[in-house]
Amino acid sequence: MPEWPPAQLRQLRLKLLKWFRANQRHLPWRASRDPYAIWVSEVMLQQTQVTTVIPFFNKFMKRFPTVASLAAASEQEVLQYWEGLGYYRRARHLHRAAQFVMEHHQGSIPTDAELALELPGWGRYTVGAVLSQAYDVRLPIVDANVARILIRLFAWQEELSSKATQTWLWQQAEQLLPSKEVGDFNQAWMELGQTTCTTGEPSCLLCPLRDLCLAHRLGMASKLPVRKARQVTTAQREVALILCKGSMVLICQRKADANRWASMWEFPTIALREGDDAVASIQAMSRELIGYDIESASLKGVITYGITRYKVELNMVQAGVAGGKLHTRCYQQVKWVNRESLAEYPLSVPQRKVAKLVPGF
Repeated sequence: MPEWPPAQLRQLRLKLLKWFRANQRHLPWRASRDPYAIWVSEVMLQQTQVTTVIPFFNKFMKRFPTVASLAAASEQEVLQYWEGLGYYRRARHLHRAAQFVMEHHQGSIPTDAELALELPGWGRYTVGAVLSQAYDVRLPIVDANVARILIRLFAWQEELSSKATQTWLWQQAEQLLPSKEVGDFNQAWMELGQTTCTTGEPSCLLCPLRDLCLAHRLGMASKLPVRKARQVTTAQREVALILCKGSMVLICQRKADANRWASMWEFPTIALREGDDAVASIQAMSRELIGYDIESASLKGVITYGITRYKVELNMVQAGVAGGKLHTRCYQQVKWVNRESLAEYPLSVPQRKVAKLVPGF
């Protein structure tokens, strides 16, 4: 691992902190050193842009301003306030970790890294981010932004996701840490990666570290990091059933161990094979899915959405009940609700679009 001379290390730290103080964005979770607010923001920011997170963060913190208030809430309410942010496993881990903090740490987020790692959903990054920002504990962080900057600084040319690269990144992040102002230093890395040393073509002329950056000197900053070939997107088709009975509509809760959208609510939904007709398929499968036969089924619309490596075509079919008896074989819960009550149940973004087609919604 390359070692930087002390003078060069000092220069990097001073340049980065000076740049951060002059250029940092005014974000709501930076208003205090509250570890809970920092934690919530870090969880929300995983795989999500800052501009998307801000309104969700403000709404969430207004409803759950403390660890105790989050721990006391039901999982369904937490999911409801997370609705639209995606990656719902983050919300479930956040909720369980808040309960763990109340049960084992009297409501205070631990300052010790080993204890913090015991919290559900907390990994090395979360521990470093929260404890350094809240308590100035000398711990490194490596997220996509930090990795990109470090790789360009040293012109590291091994594949980004390899074990060797990941080990090297954490070693470098730790080596470069200052002895104080660690929280600001870690935030400065992330800020620089989000605003200046971006993916694709970085803004090298605006970067405070350009004179120290080997990739910039070699003219290869836009070529790094080296990544695996992008995964091929797989097409998938689904059909969601808007089943109405008077002023009621049927919704179902996915099982807690479902691979996608666990414990969230949805309209009865099945996967389609290539060439399947959406209306005919849901008519054939409705008894197995929810126990009912359906009638007067008609296609109301089609939406598309992306999730992980899938591009999904979701067909929306409306129908009435023709007979049968409701069961929950495929779901955790199934219930009839008033159209007006749909807003009270956490639904994924695609399923919320289905809800907008419910008559009278």
